[in-house]
This record gives sequence, C-alpha cells and structure tokens, in this order.
Amino acid sequence: MEFTYFLSFNRWVSKSFYRMQTRMFATDDVVFLNIGYEEDPPMALPLAESDEPNRFYIQLYHRTATQADLRSKRVLEVGCGHGGGASYLTRTLRPASYTGLDMNPAGIAFCRRRHTLPDVEFVHGDAEKLPFPDQSFDAVINVESSAAYPHFARFLAEVARVLRPGGHFLYTDLRPRSDIDEWEAALAGAPMRMLSQEDINGQVVRGLEKNSERILDLVGRMPMILRRVGREYAGMKGTGFYRAMQGGKYPYRVYSFTKD
Repeated sequence: MEFTYFLSFNRWVSKSFYRMQTRMFATDDVVFLNIGYEEDPPMALPLAESDEPNRFYIQLYHRTATQADLRSKRVLEVGCGHGGGASYLTRTLRPASYTGLDMNPAGIAFCRRRHTLPDVEFVHGDAEKLPFPDQSFDAVINVESSAAYPHFARFLAEVARVLRPGGHFLYTDLRPRSDIDEWEAALAGAPMRMLSQEDINGQVVRGLEKNSERILDLVGRMPMILRRVGREYAGMKGTGFYRAMQGGKYPYRVYSFTKD
C-alpha cells in the first residue's frame, strides 16, 4: 500500500491518530513522533545516554534547528508533539526560552508533565491562528507537521507575524510529488525570504533503516488492529511508504527562512 492519500491521511492523523498515539504511548520514553535522519558518514552527534534511544529522531531536529544560532533566543516550535525536540534543543542549544505549541491537548498535558525544564512552556493552540503577539519570537521551528494543516499559507503568514525582523523560520517536512508545485508556490509566496533549501530524502530513508529496531518496538506496543497502519505511518522497511520514500515519491526537504 502506498500513501496515495498522504495528505488526507495526515490530516486525519493530526486530529485523531496523534491523540491515539498519546493514549497508547503515554510513557516517559516516547517523546518523539517524527521520522529519523542519518547522514553518510554518520553524524556521530554527541548525545547523553538518556537521549541515545532517540538518536535518529533527534538528528532530524538537530539538522533543522542548527540552521540558525538559537543561543539566548526566544524560540517557538509549532507542532511540538510529545516535546522531545523541545527538551533536546533547550538542553543543547541554550535558547533564552522555548515554547512548544500543539493542537493535541493530551500531548500538551504529556509535555507539561514529562518536560519540566526552566524557561520551557507548552501551549495548546492552532498553527493557523497562533496565540501570540506580533514579533514575539526570534525563531520558529516546524518539524514534520505542516502537511496536516488545512491551510498551509495561513500558517506561513502566522509564522511571519510572530517572528521579529531578522528572525528565522527553520522548517522540515515532506509532500507527495504531485503536490510539490502547490507546496513550492506557498513557500515562495510567504512573507519571508528563503535562505536555503535541501532535499534530504536519502538521509531520511537512512534514518528509517537505522531506526528499524526502535520502530519495531513502538509498533509492537500498539493494539493488533492498528499495527499495520502503525508500520506504514512509521515507514518500516518494506512498507509501501518506505518504498515510496526510497523511490523519491515523497520529497523530504529542510528549509531556512528569515524575516527581513
């Protein structure tokens, strides 16, 4: 099965499957919901022992967030999931403050309980109607979440609104090849200036391969009736989604923008 229905599936995921994941995986070790990332040669990113099980998820966050210097900056992550990225980036990149926002109220409750770090807060809210004043942040991060937003251009406008002049939008996601023109048009029309763009399909596929043991463990915790969907969504090696990623049918990219 290939995800020819990728966007409609992802929008259902944002409203239902993520909440289901939180109910199923409300354990302290499941703090990432994104796909992994690995380079060749390996990134060899130095990690604390407690972070090592999540290496490949963390490496995608690291690759995205380090496109700008976040030290002493006010950072917003839209679509923070279970807060693993917020925790890792706060502990290693030393922003002045870090705010994680998500539409999943159960996920936000999990984050507030699980990640009790100074100057980190988690807010329930809508990516297309950010509950913050204009020019509130120095950087906005968005990792593998935007395909679920019904009106992507509204999200981009909101990002620009809450960024201060000179601030950065650090962004990574994927789309089916049939939707690339629409994706690129929305990004080109955003009230921000693109600094860089890179196709990272190869690194994401390598991350899926290297992370197969962790994926198998997580899928094995799901009810039997949901395991097939879980394997597909997680991109386990051999699934239709994995083969589609391998064949370049879902370009995965990382971007950096600035607000002039």
